[in-house]
Amino acid sequence: MSRRAGSNFVVQGSILAVAGIIVRLIGILYRVPMTNIIGDEGMGYYSTAFNVYNIMLILSSYSLPVAVSKMISAKLAKREYTNAYRILLSAFLYATIVGGIACFITWHFADALATKLFATPLAVYALKTLAPTIWIMAYLGVLRGYFQGHSTMIPTAVSQILEQIVNAVISVVAAGILYNTGLKAAAAAGGTSYAEAFGAAGGTIGTGSGAFAAFLFCLCLFFFYRPTIRKHIAKDRHGEPDSYGYTTKVLFLTVIPVILSSTVYNVNSVIDNGIMAHGMNMIGQGGSFLRLWGIYNNKYMLLVHVPLAMANSLSSSLIPSLTAATAREDQADQLAKTDLVIRFAMMIAIPAAVGLMVLAAPVMNLLFHGGKNAEAIQMMIVGASAIVFLSLSTVTNAILQGLGHMNEPVKNALISLISHIVVLVILLLVFRMGIYAMVFGNIFFSVCMCMLNHRSIRRYIPYRQEMRKTFVIPIVSSAIMGVVTFLIYRIFRLLIHSSAASCLPAVFAAVLVYGAMLLRLHAVEESELAHMPGGRKIIGIARTFHLL
Repeated sequence: MSRRAGSNFVVQGSILAVAGIIVRLIGILYRVPMTNIIGDEGMGYYSTAFNVYNIMLILSSYSLPVAVSKMISAKLAKREYTNAYRILLSAFLYATIVGGIACFITWHFADALATKLFATPLAVYALKTLAPTIWIMAYLGVLRGYFQGHSTMIPTAVSQILEQIVNAVISVVAAGILYNTGLKAAAAAGGTSYAEAFGAAGGTIGTGSGAFAAFLFCLCLFFFYRPTIRKHIAKDRHGEPDSYGYTTKVLFLTVIPVILSSTVYNVNSVIDNGIMAHGMNMIGQGGSFLRLWGIYNNKYMLLVHVPLAMANSLSSSLIPSLTAATAREDQADQLAKTDLVIRFAMMIAIPAAVGLMVLAAPVMNLLFHGGKNAEAIQMMIVGASAIVFLSLSTVTNAILQGLGHMNEPVKNALISLISHIVVLVILLLVFRMGIYAMVFGNIFFSVCMCMLNHRSIRRYIPYRQEMRKTFVIPIVSSAIMGVVTFLIYRIFRLLIHSSAASCLPAVFAAVLVYGAMLLRLHAVEESELAHMPGGRKIIGIARTFHLL
């Protein structure tokens, strides 16, 4: 396998990662004014509604991009263009049925879910406004998976950015309008928190609007691409195509393991929400739950998910690429891609964790200047390592799925979930750690997933984890980077007395120091850099400073 072929999925993943980071930065930018408008309590309602929404999304459409891209890439590797198109049509039928059912359930059972499961009745408004979005996302997932199956991440990347821009604008505007409406309702009801609940519903209206805009964009691209699809189908000489019944059956059998894996992997947020809501009442901290839950999800976890964009993007681009290698029974390619995706994920995740730990206070105060950030800062300092383990668990999930062993992540996630629940309950009720039980419980879950996934990978391919370039060099480089970053921030803070302005030179220095250390210690080879976006320029600069 050539270096170029081996790194192609990294290039595609990098395109999607850039979009993912932009999406998350936009997410941070609009969450800041939203938090300032509706407060931490309102963001607690917002997070509660999203926990249910995420589960329904997983059951209906979250798995579709992975399943569709996996099936289509396998057919395209054999040039079976007719069968690839039939997969698309079968996926649309699946999205229509399952997306519609999920929308119906979310709308009609919103009251019971908000009241009984989460003990936050006023979250019902945000939850009901999210219901139609689930159906839209099902169709959007099919189209994104179709393009990803063709080994192009650009449609997904552009649609994600468009989705988030529309989401940001409408969320803030609608949150402000409905918050003021809620104030009037609260005055009439004698002080009930309608303002925060209505404001949260405004934020979820933005989510649906963004999803619809992205769907229209992908649909337009698909119609532009249809003449090419017809040409490929006309040249297809693979005999009688698979029947729609067979295709739908295979799609269903492919989707179900992904659904189960994603459900078990993500249902912990719903379970955690319920455990924390009732558990904090039991230890006498129920009055602060909504505020702390809002901080945990919309400050701490919001920042944690920014660097996770690389792991998610590499995973999305890896699955069709690794599936094609599996279809060819090319074990050398499987091993090379497994090594490369884990190494690149760690090269991003480890310095990100160190950087956010060192700059936790200035970053939080810069972004969320409208409220008190002591709890959010402490959560980040204590829980920044979650970035590393969440990234590694994400890419190892994708490796197992790309290798065709769809049930392994399900089994591993279930074991990790059960262990996580036990640990969370002990930390909350026995050690009375409050919201920090959630921080440590989340880390414990991802560590379990990493260990179990690694064991599963070695069972199916003779993979031995490379340690020096993957872990040792990034950890050493990140430690040096962290010290330099902290010193530069403190120096500029003393000189210009501005936390926000001091962050910029500190971050700039962090990037330079970390990049220089990686090159000097040969974590990335020159041949690998040559096939990366902008790699030639990096090689030229590195040679100038004798780093290669």
